[in-house]
Amino acid sequence: MSEEFCTPPADADLAAARDGDDAAFTRLVAPLRRELHAHCYRMLGSTHDADDALQEALVRAWRGLSGFEGRSSLRGWLYTVATRTCLDAVARRGRRALPVDLGPAADRAVLDAAPLTEVAWLGPYPDAGLPLGPAGPAARYEQREAVELAFVAAVQHLSGNQRAALLLFDVLGFSADEIAAMMDTSTTSVNSALARARRTLTAKLPQVSQQRTLRTLGDLRVRGIASSFATALERGDADALVALLTEDVTWSMPPLAQWYAGRAAVMDFAVAVPLTRCPSWRHRLTTANGQPAVAFYLGEAPDAPHRAWSLTVLTLRRDAVAGLVSFLGAEHAVRAGLPELLP
Repeated sequence: MSEEFCTPPADADLAAARDGDDAAFTRLVAPLRRELHAHCYRMLGSTHDADDALQEALVRAWRGLSGFEGRSSLRGWLYTVATRTCLDAVARRGRRALPVDLGPAADRAVLDAAPLTEVAWLGPYPDAGLPLGPAGPAARYEQREAVELAFVAAVQHLSGNQRAALLLFDVLGFSADEIAAMMDTSTTSVNSALARARRTLTAKLPQVSQQRTLRTLGDLRVRGIASSFATALERGDADALVALLTEDVTWSMPPLAQWYAGRAAVMDFAVAVPLTRCPSWRHRLTTANGQPAVAFYLGEAPDAPHRAWSLTVLTLRRDAVAGLVSFLGAEHAVRAGLPELLP
């Protein structure tokens, strides 16, 4: 039996990739692209930035493949390259924000607000295909839990090294020694960064994750809440909408800076703008950031074409809506695999 026949496919692809076979390299990294992209999103808070970082990381990996000596797994080496690429991006661009990070909530509806384009906004994450459960036995967070809006927003308040330490250790299950090698630092520094990162997240994250809430409610009830919210908005039914909201509900709409806190302020905005000033709504249910989401489409009349307007991510508490983040822009619906236009 020939040596070539006995060589495992991954080893054969690795050898071929080192010899310049880009198709072999593509086969090597294909099983890891999804999780590497999610890692870049967690680091950077933007699918666009994650796209760029992953592309740059894979170019670096392709050019530096001869330096991969096999002392660690290929997965670990690719995470090293991706993490360092993201750290470079963090150093260049800083952190991304949601409206709640910029100032106090508005008491009354702000009409005709202009987008705040100079802010680097946090964006939603299309989670189709993202695995359930933790990435490994040592991970403290589930993979979908670690793309929830509250989690990703909290991570943005960490320094680059703290983000990397927390995500590599608590989300992906790498050891402190492995992370020290990845980041070219000491284990003591990794543990220090990890401790500081955990303190920040403890202060900013809710006690109950969305994944735990969604499991408690069950898929049918979660979909029912999302559908009821979307239908109430579509029909202009203020009574049905207010019945779905917690007393302390919040609603924000990046790239608009204004946001609303409390049922009264949220309903003041809802009645003043989407329920009355917008001619016709349609919707499609979806998910984003491991949470229920609704893509809203706006038309000039009920029988006119409707164009994607926003992707609204719902945060639930018990069986009510406690948070709404409407990411304005057709690109968010398209990124979630939905059409840009409903005829």
